[in-house]
Amino acid sequence: MYDPRQLRTFLAVAQTLSFTQAAHRLGLRQSTVSQHIRRLEEATGRLLFTRDTHSVELTEDGEAMLGFARTILAAHDRAAAYFTGTRLRGRLRFGASEDFVLTRLPEILETFRLDHPEVDLELTVELSGILHEQLADGGLDLVLAKRRTGDRHGELVWQSTLAWIGAPQLRLDPERPVPLIAFPPPALTRARALEVLEAHDRRWRIACTSASLSGLIAAARAGLGVMAHTRGLIPPGLVPVPAKAGLPELGGVDFVLLHGRRRGRPEAQDAADALAAAILAGGDRLHRPAADN
Repeated sequence: MYDPRQLRTFLAVAQTLSFTQAAHRLGLRQSTVSQHIRRLEEATGRLLFTRDTHSVELTEDGEAMLGFARTILAAHDRAAAYFTGTRLRGRLRFGASEDFVLTRLPEILETFRLDHPEVDLELTVELSGILHEQLADGGLDLVLAKRRTGDRHGELVWQSTLAWIGAPQLRLDPERPVPLIAFPPPALTRARALEVLEAHDRRWRIACTSASLSGLIAAARAGLGVMAHTRGLIPPGLVPVPAKAGLPELGGVDFVLLHGRRRGRPEAQDAADALAAAILAGGDRLHRPAADN
């Protein structure tokens, strides 16, 4: 009833909320993406997206289709692997940004391990900047991380915006330096926070530094200051800083998949391709808390 090609296109649009970005990710023309969505909507008899010249949003039926599409595609891929006799094996070195510690990424990795039990998956959780360095040095095969504004490398998984967040009771004194809670260099969110504050002549001071997201969250919950964080991944107990605080806008952020060197270790490359496909198929789960069902 549902064409896997159309379902993959649907997931790409649902995760990027952009027909243009989905076309770029899939290597299709935008007209083909529109055609796939139209045919899927005809097959379901439901409207899956509301769209105009400025925005694309999932409808309630579109939200429901997310789970169905993932399930159908996972079954399709398992059947294809079974009947073609292809079994992945070898060692896969995967790096994930600290941002995904509290999301449903572990569920995606668990399913991948069940589907590919002969792959030895090694997980590195680090700052995006460090992951980029390790990938460039050949220490990782696949990375899921943020990229700098304006960069075009990597395969887009999800777009969001950055927000200033802090404890609900936090009040900022406009006459004093902004107290910052931040990862150490070369963290991309730290660099962005300092850039926009200095561009707007706002004084700042570092109130807490930690390489651990849980450490930063603890400091923010204690009211030590504010932190720049992805709006779609705000941890429980923290809230966006009100606009009346006068903090400058932080802009957008992209989360991307980046592959390591594509020469040598062919088994790792095949495993990296399979994990990348699984992450792209479940990309919408990466901005939902682990407890969200």
